[in-house]
Amino acid sequence: MSPYPVLIHTAIDARDCRGLAEFYRELLGLHYRDGDTPPTDGSPDDADWIVLLDDNGDRVVTIQKKTDTTPPTWPSEAVPMQMHMDFEVPTREELERHRERAERLGARLLYDRTHVKDAPLYVLVDPAGHPFCLLV
Repeated sequence: MSPYPVLIHTAIDARDCRGLAEFYRELLGLHYRDGDTPPTDGSPDDADWIVLLDDNGDRVVTIQKKTDTTPPTWPSEAVPMQMHMDFEVPTREELERHRERAERLGARLLYDRTHVKDAPLYVLVDPAGHPFCLLV
């Protein structure tokens, strides 16, 4: 028995459940849990909870459909950030590569702190407006 709770995944609310799941699936190289893959028969995608797994089959991110969610407005506090994820990369070159890739997938750059020599980072927002950081 573990003396501590174990984090099994981060759950993110989104109006477009499938769209945000696809963003994180592509960004992080994850795959769908059995039963969560998009329909291929032309039927509507009514997914309201999607689990993304790593190559070991461990949960990483889940996306929950929430039609009345309001995206954070960081750095303004009009709608607080609520949470964010940090993703580490090994080099400045990889930082640039992953920022460009995230933007191609639908992320938007909010803040560039790459001028800080010992802690370069980018703050981006995913397609649903949730901030996340890429850092070395």
